[in-house]
Amino acid sequence: MSYHSTVAVLGLGAMGHAFAANLLKNDFAVRVWNRTHSRGDDLAEQGAFNADSASDAVSGAQFVITMLPDFETTRDVLLGNGGALEHVPDKGVVIQMGTIGVEQTETLIREIETARPDVIFIDAPVSGTKAPAEQATISVLASGDQQAADGIDTVFNAISKRVVWLGEAGRGSRMKLIVNAWLIHMMQGIAESARLARTLGFSTDELWSVLDGGPLAAPYVKAKLDKIGNEEYSAQMALEWGLKDARLALEAAGDTDLPGLVRISEIWRDAVDAGLGEQDIAAIHAYLNGHHH
Repeated sequence: MSYHSTVAVLGLGAMGHAFAANLLKNDFAVRVWNRTHSRGDDLAEQGAFNADSASDAVSGAQFVITMLPDFETTRDVLLGNGGALEHVPDKGVVIQMGTIGVEQTETLIREIETARPDVIFIDAPVSGTKAPAEQATISVLASGDQQAADGIDTVFNAISKRVVWLGEAGRGSRMKLIVNAWLIHMMQGIAESARLARTLGFSTDELWSVLDGGPLAAPYVKAKLDKIGNEEYSAQMALEWGLKDARLALEAAGDTDLPGLVRISEIWRDAVDAGLGEQDIAAIHAYLNGHHH
């Protein structure tokens, strides 16, 4: 197993864990690190090296994937107390795959360039959630110097179904917030339409039967209507992360007025405050049901 086919994964939440498992299935040497060490135990049983520190995980890895909760954590692990960046091998490739914001990504790009000009930084958030990540059917919104990151395509092929290269580093994070703004609008629309259906005497299944086969029948809509119909809200995308992404999108929008997204973020904030943060974003339906009598 050559050094070129060694990948470190920092952050073993639902997404990072799925990436590591799929890389192992594709015969990469995988080194993992998570703040809670036990998150890597099952991966170690499958052949991964479960490191005690982020620095230990990245040493000897040509590719380093970061999939951490937010900008502050990512920056701290790479450049702060974690200090992992200085242990990345010469001309290593750091692939940032979390959703951390637009300005935040620009800051990270600048700071990594200053600290380690030899390191290639690829900004590559993903579109898709837990189940698609486990099945390697997510899309990667990649940005940065594709040519310099030799071999990155094999890494992306192991963890995703499609990769869209969007230009210079930072453009992936921009597109990610646009895609998630659409997803958030869609989820709110699905929840309210399901409420209207029930009010007017139809089930979610009947609503889907009318949409099915037509231009409005996105598979995503079906999946969320099923969750609402079954009142089953285990998280594919947790409401608190949906709220985080709505806020990052509004922050990135600056002076551009997005009144619908502003209102949805207020409703979702109230739902998170009401204790639904760890449930799926589809639970906004349950919140609306209980909240507005």
